[in-house]
Amino acid sequence: MLKPESFLIEKIYVPVKRRKALKPDVVQEIAESILEIGQQAPILIRPDDNRFVLVEGLHRLEACKALGETTISGLLVSAEAAHQNAHLLQRPEVEAERQKMERLKKLRLEREAADKSADRSTAVTKTKSVAAGRTTLGSAPKTLSEWLTQRDRDNGRY
Repeated sequence: MLKPESFLIEKIYVPVKRRKALKPDVVQEIAESILEIGQQAPILIRPDDNRFVLVEGLHRLEACKALGETTISGLLVSAEAAHQNAHLLQRPEVEAERQKMERLKKLRLEREAADKSADRSTAVTKTKSVAAGRTTLGSAPKTLSEWLTQRDRDNGRY
């Protein structure tokens, strides 16, 4: 089993054909993910004289570049393995799995957005209640003025 290594990004050549497949929105999503949880999957590269040639992982590579990284985690593969990997990636079941993962990611992002919206709505309701002098039972005041108001309202019992 191959072990991921760290490679200098400047030493990795991206073939022109691969560069044409670049999707900036995907690069941005991956960059955000890398910021949150780090690079999870290494790129695949093969040796070529004084440099390496990208086999797989264009968007991960570009995301690391966009983040200002100088190195990236990758697996060094042989030219034969790179050729075989390219054929595997063109299989219909691989494409179906990729589409499934994209749908799941979209659903997750939609759910997170809905959760954030619900949290903001709850926060606005709580703020309106506090502003109107009503606080929910057991809720702690968030500011000194809220604490003083609640203490005075409760006759010094807080």
